[in-house]
Amino acid sequence: MLDKVYEVSMLYDFYGQLLTLKQRNVLDLYYNNDYSLGEISDILSISRQGVYDTLKRSEKSLHGYEDKLHLVQKFQENKKKLKEVYSLLCNIKQSEYTDKMKSILIDILENSI
Repeated sequence: MLDKVYEVSMLYDFYGQLLTLKQRNVLDLYYNNDYSLGEISDILSISRQGVYDTLKRSEKSLHGYEDKLHLVQKFQENKKKLKEVYSLLCNIKQSEYTDKMKSILIDILENSI
């Protein structure tokens, strides 16, 4: 369940502004504030089924945006590359700067740009 919460939160961070206000409110209350469907229903004055349907449609929309734009995937790939660069820089700092390390670092940076 935590993986789904993280996934939807990431998608929401990237694509949330493309959703309707109602969809944003439901996702925010459900995932960020941990409200139940019943509590959201009371807060927004809509049926519990309406909350559920809005939640599912919103999640589907977020996944659809990611399928087309791949912004979260690219972000995660860049984050991984930056961690590699950081690790190499730490190794360079602790050891003698070699041409091989320089070459690896340059390759990673060039592929990130």
